[in-house]
Amino acid sequence: MRIGVPREIKQAERRVGLTPTSVRELTGRGHEVLLETEAGSGIGATDDHYRASGATVTNDVEKVWGIADMVVKVKEPQLVERARLRADQILFTYLHLAPDRDQTLDLIASLASCIAYETVTDSSGGLPLLAPMSRVAGRLAVQAGASALETVHGGAGILIGGVPGVPPARVVIIGGGVVGENAAEIAVGMGADVHVLDLDPTVLDHLEQRFGASITTITSNRTTIEQEVLEADLVIGAVLVAGAKAPKLVTVEIIGRMKPGSVVVDVAIDQGGCFETSRPTTHAEPTFVVDDVVHYCVANMPGVVPQTSTRALNDATLPRVVSLADQGLDALRTDPHLRRGLNVHKGMVTEPEVAASVGVDYVAAEDALEI
Repeated sequence: MRIGVPREIKQAERRVGLTPTSVRELTGRGHEVLLETEAGSGIGATDDHYRASGATVTNDVEKVWGIADMVVKVKEPQLVERARLRADQILFTYLHLAPDRDQTLDLIASLASCIAYETVTDSSGGLPLLAPMSRVAGRLAVQAGASALETVHGGAGILIGGVPGVPPARVVIIGGGVVGENAAEIAVGMGADVHVLDLDPTVLDHLEQRFGASITTITSNRTTIEQEVLEADLVIGAVLVAGAKAPKLVTVEIIGRMKPGSVVVDVAIDQGGCFETSRPTTHAEPTFVVDDVVHYCVANMPGVVPQTSTRALNDATLPRVVSLADQGLDALRTDPHLRRGLNVHKGMVTEPEVAASVGVDYVAAEDALEI
């Protein structure tokens, strides 16, 4: 198979779809890899590193898209990239389609087979291709929040860990999954007063077993969310409904009653955000203020640490890339967990949450693939 790896063009995105190590695995199996020049510069991988791994490097991005049977990326295709898709191509990347009607309609029109990292499952029901970036984002969320609490960034001027005689910041994490657990780990390590809310008693039990008295676990509902958010110095939104828009758990009215200079970090912004006041921001301009509350809503948080993020992502994606390269679409027919990643195929939306959010007909992946 011919595999294309274009340079990421989303603002401040320096990750890359395949590392030289991943390329070597693919070329060693007889596949061709065509890489856009400097695609790996953000992770310190030169064009010569890729050539040594067997890739062909070109400065012609149209060629990368034009001859590839499968395009492997990190972030969702931007408008100019979506126009390059072909009906016989496989696109394998993060898509986050539920809150993005324009992208969904463009992918439908392309007739390509579009597989989303974030909805691929594993045998335990987890999301193995989303988890690595959720770990990174959860850890970064606390760093970003701690910085935003400084007065130079609009915050109240609170040191997250406090000092002897002065209490630490109160950090409230909504959602105790992968993002929330990793955020809690960093917040605890920095000495914060950490409170985690989740609906699932088994999640709360797991967190309590892991962190003990270092955190406070709370069952999530309208009342507890309101109470905790109003007392917080930093709130991290870490909720996830696979494939769907994030639920709006913190209202405009609650934001208006938060402490001046408090901070919210919306890790769910890729899926539309879990604060009603959220809107996507970039690494160049990461924050904005609503009712004296600083909002950090960067939609590609792990992109700011591309070396760590790319290696972690490739560790998870490479086996699936190899399966698709070896078998083509038959890999989806034989692997039900990889098939869950199929969001759009030949003009049909095959992810129910995306179809419902965008308002188009849903076709089961099995039917679309004629299994």
